[in-house]
Amino acid sequence: MLRTLGLSVLLALAATTAACAGDGAAAPPQDPALLTGRAFGSTAVSGPPIPGGGPLVVEFPESGRIAATAGCNRSVGSVDLADGVLRADRLASTLMSCPPPLDGADTWLSELFAAQPRWHLDGDMLTLDGGDVSVSLLDRTVADPDRPVVGTQWVLTELVTAAAVSTSRTLEEAAPTLTVADDGTVSGSTGCNRFTGHVTVGDTLTFGPLATTRAACPDPELARIESTVLAVLSGEVRYAVEGARMRLTGADGVTGLGYTAR
Repeated sequence: MLRTLGLSVLLALAATTAACAGDGAAAPPQDPALLTGRAFGSTAVSGPPIPGGGPLVVEFPESGRIAATAGCNRSVGSVDLADGVLRADRLASTLMSCPPPLDGADTWLSELFAAQPRWHLDGDMLTLDGGDVSVSLLDRTVADPDRPVVGTQWVLTELVTAAAVSTSRTLEEAAPTLTVADDGTVSGSTGCNRFTGHVTVGDTLTFGPLATTRAACPDPELARIESTVLAVLSGEVRYAVEGARMRLTGADGVTGLGYTAR
């Protein structure tokens, strides 16, 4: 009888221990579909900081695809989010040359992804935990809502070609602008000259002929920038707005302009 009772007590203790262990077990991995179509920007970093301050922006435009930047180049490619782990080890990247300390941002991003961080989504907050580095990211629609095309002053910060997305000191100093008014008029500058005209805003932007001033550009780089601006702002132009950034793509489907809201 005593031996039977002792066995019963041991079995009860074992069951209790197993139940307690179950209470502390890790939550099951989340469905990767929760991230599809969403973009997130970093709000806090634990561990080595992002060179240049970031932020880290991570986007999941469609199932199995990822895009990310830590403040310098933009990387895109395939991603595997199974089992709560982010695996993205073969990403293509733009080739923009970034000044220090931004030049270290790409390496920081590569090392984060190489660590295959665990991911967890809690409402609008995404956490990437790579061990040495843990990043908290907030849904971009909450942290940085899309700016309206109309009524925003846009400043040109990137030139887009088939080969690369680029910027330069000349572009930064010239700071070409673009503003669309409520009445459909458009105005701005090419970096050399001012321009005015009309644009129709819909699923695309359709620019009418632009009237420009006639000042000569003082150097070849400014002339190249002006030529690109005027080439893109002609006829039907595709556009996409993400937070404070707007990308215009010209009629050739390749050449584009990257603007930032001022």
